[in-house]
Amino acid sequence: MTPDAPPLDQLATPVAWLDAEGRLQGCNPAFASWLGISARRLQGVALAELDAEGGRLSELLPRLPASGEALRVRRGRLAFPGAAEHFAELWLARTADGGICLEAHPADEFPGEDPATALPAALSAALKGLAHEIRNPLAGMKGAAQLLARRVEGEDSRELVELIGSEVDRLAALVERLMNPAPPREFAPTNIHAVLERVRQLAEAEAGWSVKLVRDFDPSLPEFQGDADRLVQALWNLVRNALESGASTVALRTRAEHHVLIGDTAHKLALRVEIADDGRGVPEDLAERIFLPLVSGRAEGTGLGLPLAQQVAREHRGSLGYRSRPGHTVFTLLLPVPDAPEETE
Repeated sequence: MTPDAPPLDQLATPVAWLDAEGRLQGCNPAFASWLGISARRLQGVALAELDAEGGRLSELLPRLPASGEALRVRRGRLAFPGAAEHFAELWLARTADGGICLEAHPADEFPGEDPATALPAALSAALKGLAHEIRNPLAGMKGAAQLLARRVEGEDSRELVELIGSEVDRLAALVERLMNPAPPREFAPTNIHAVLERVRQLAEAEAGWSVKLVRDFDPSLPEFQGDADRLVQALWNLVRNALESGASTVALRTRAEHHVLIGDTAHKLALRVEIADDGRGVPEDLAERIFLPLVSGRAEGTGLGLPLAQQVAREHRGSLGYRSRPGHTVFTLLLPVPDAPEETE
């Protein structure tokens, strides 16, 4: 990540970039303002000097995955030497050039709620504006789908109409959630393959026969506690990106991952969901910034799909990462499965 990356300066989310040894090379204005120290004074300061928890962050640096997957630090504490401490949920990720990206979600920005479920301010504002604009078109689509349902014949046509109706309902619920924020819904037992089947239906409806969709599922995977609608949204964003990259084949793959570290927490079992495609891949100039809001490799893109997918991963205490080269891109979603409670007599 380079100091002249313009989207970072526009973000309300504090972001800093460090070299491989953990020394700050630069930060956006939000990061300097949050710590109450000028960006110039922060230049060259070691992360260990800012760590108010006795080296906790420095110990995590060697464990950062080379794939770019982020490690989460709950209730991290940073302080410039001699200044006040600041609390935040911190995300650390290795960049393509071997450096480190540090993203902070300050606790005092989200009173009464978990920072992991709160969208960055810039993304939240953009989504609210978008939600306001699409409310009326959604109502029209819902009415049209209801009229169409009375006229179609044939099982395939009815399934497509039902798909339109259910997706309009899902989008309407998302719009309402964006316009009137409320606490996240309680998680319910969720089958990841049912989620992926819905995503596959959406992909087939959009791409038709021009793209080959491959299902490679592990049938032994257990149900887990999650929000199926939010997961559909996240995974559909990943698949749609694959379709828009010119892919001719998109694979939906699930596996069990044992003894995995997500953030700074070890889990005995996690579900590994991969969306693999043979499209153009992630542009090199965006490789370090694709999860930042409003960053897109397409002129017509909104730059919101991947940040939303990452947010859904964090809501489920999981992670989202990727690896990419032309002709082979894989986005990997890890979802932890809590240990089953022991039975007592």
